[in-house]
Amino acid sequence: MRVRILFPTALVIALGAGCVRFQPKPLAPEQTAAGLESRTLDAPEFRAFLETNLHHAFPDWPRRTWDFDQLTLAAFYYHPSLDVARADWNAAAAGVRTAHERPNPGVSASLLHEPVPDAPAPWVPALMFDLPIETAGKRRLRTDQARHVSESARLNIAATAWQVRSRLRASLLDYTWAQQRVALLQRQVALQQDLNQRFESQLQAGAIARLELSTARIALARSRADLADAHRQLAAARVNVADAVGLPSAALDGLTLAFDLARLPDARQLTSADACQTALLRRTDILGALADYAASQSALQLEVAKQYPDINLSPGYSWNAGSVGEHDWQIGVTSLLPLFNRHRGPIAEAAARRDALAARFLALQAKVIGDLDRAVATFRASETNAAVLDQLAQEEEARQQGIEAQFRAGAVDRLEVLSATLEHAAAELIRLDALAQAQQAFGQLEDAVQSPLTLPEAALGATQNNPRKTQSPPEHEP
Repeated sequence: MRVRILFPTALVIALGAGCVRFQPKPLAPEQTAAGLESRTLDAPEFRAFLETNLHHAFPDWPRRTWDFDQLTLAAFYYHPSLDVARADWNAAAAGVRTAHERPNPGVSASLLHEPVPDAPAPWVPALMFDLPIETAGKRRLRTDQARHVSESARLNIAATAWQVRSRLRASLLDYTWAQQRVALLQRQVALQQDLNQRFESQLQAGAIARLELSTARIALARSRADLADAHRQLAAARVNVADAVGLPSAALDGLTLAFDLARLPDARQLTSADACQTALLRRTDILGALADYAASQSALQLEVAKQYPDINLSPGYSWNAGSVGEHDWQIGVTSLLPLFNRHRGPIAEAAARRDALAARFLALQAKVIGDLDRAVATFRASETNAAVLDQLAQEEEARQQGIEAQFRAGAVDRLEVLSATLEHAAAELIRLDALAQAQQAFGQLEDAVQSPLTLPEAALGATQNNPRKTQSPPEHEP
């Protein structure tokens, strides 16, 4: 009797010892806000992450100049949207382990009062077990579905990383554009001020009409307004760059952000037929849609398998002191009877969801084709426009140099030199705008092709090499 009491007690204690204990992790808004505001680009952990991913050391640390590639890795390290994508992947990967687990058996105990004459005890203890057996490969299908969902979540990290990179490039382009516009407009305002002073002197001397001075003053006022707007755009663009990296704007104070606006990348590889075909097959959103469709396939297979009921074995034991044989053994089998429905409703729902995902995939591919055609056409037109306006700026520069040579020879006055310099400055401003538009078109072309295609691996490498981030989820146990 003592053994019969101690064995169940020891079993319950052993099962309880293997349970996972809850560990609270409360969120403190004050601490999280302080942590976000204290982020900088000179953190030693980020330095190690940067050196690991760029494969070279940075002896001059902290750095004062940051280019696009370095800022991209900084965004991979700091941007909170990637934290969300990695957390979603961890949750989906945990779902694989859940789906792969076997159902636990059940146990029930009972005590029946059965008074029998001359029996040692009037109580009949009984113990019943419930052993579930899944049929038709439901566990395998459930695991396959969870794996496809996990793969979709993993690809979403790459898609999010691309969005982070794309936004950073656009913000850095706007910042460089605004910075160079400020410099050109400051030069233009200085030239127009000098020109206005000379016009005022000539007006006082009676050499020109007041209309010419009024026209010059209006042009100066317009340039000053453009300069003020360029300063506003520069301040907003700097904040946007910091936000695209995942840093407070104060973290960029005193730093130089380098982006070569004048060098337009070669887009022949992005506009080739192979690149377009690769985009239709290998873009991260295309691969993610395929993973979602595969998950719907497994879900449909699982619903089809649920037509076949599971089996529950129910062995039992009772000890009856009043019977001839004191030990009674029994076994039972239970299962659902598919009499009123054959699981057709859930099967139809799963099939409809699969068809909907197939339609979304076709719509996504059609959108990719449209984005590619539009991006290629826009880039080629912008590239041609930039080349034409670059030639115009060169011609204005040559004309200015010719007039300066004439001024040194005494053939023209200083007013002619100022006018030619102003025309050259206006041409440089138009050329700058055309270059920025061509760079924007190239960014749209990159977004359509999603190249460099090595970005997904770089984004996942950011997870593995970042000590501040959540590590990659482990594989489920067999």
